[in-house]
Amino acid sequence: MAGFLSRREILKRAAAAGMTTALPVQTMAQALPSGARAAFENLNTSESEILEAIVARFIPSDENGPGALEAGAANYIDKGLADTLASSQAAYRVGLVALDLYARESTGEAFTALGPGEQDSVLEHLEQNRASGFQPDAASFFNMVLLHTIQGTFCDPAYGGNLDFIGWEMIGYPGIRLGVTAEQQRMDSFPEMTRVSAYDLQMFDADSTGERTDDG
Repeated sequence: MAGFLSRREILKRAAAAGMTTALPVQTMAQALPSGARAAFENLNTSESEILEAIVARFIPSDENGPGALEAGAANYIDKGLADTLASSQAAYRVGLVALDLYARESTGEAFTALGPGEQDSVLEHLEQNRASGFQPDAASFFNMVLLHTIQGTFCDPAYGGNLDFIGWEMIGYPGIRLGVTAEQQRMDSFPEMTRVSAYDLQMFDADSTGERTDDG
């Protein structure tokens, strides 16, 4: 199985979600060295390994390129659990344990020890609400993690995900532009990727309260 969800399906869901991030400006991650993923700050080692395994199956790497794990989606979620995603912190801690317990009971192995196909089957059970031990239910946990994985993969890199612009390259988004030429507006035009965060532009900044300001 190539992955639990096809890239086509993920891109459809990403479009429906707006490919936006929930994190406010004051919690934007400092720029990471190219190719580096930040250490987890809120989830413990076991929880972080389970979360990384989940996001790796939601948007897997394949012959077309890297996926959500490489884009740092799990780190985006971990960082958010101390701030804007704080209301989901308990759901993550309970849900990650419940997922691993369900995997052990149904397969005899920890979720992280399963092969890709077996992990996909477990996640399918969650989506179909067939897995037990979740509060309020398995489907709610599945949809929460999927939404946050999409956010962390396709957000502006300033928010801690989309490392090395992996998400933008995946969908062919060329990046921030302040102006578009007539040539670039042609249907057969494929603009070169700028690889620039919106917050690399001087007109966007954050004051001490975390509100964006226009320095014009």
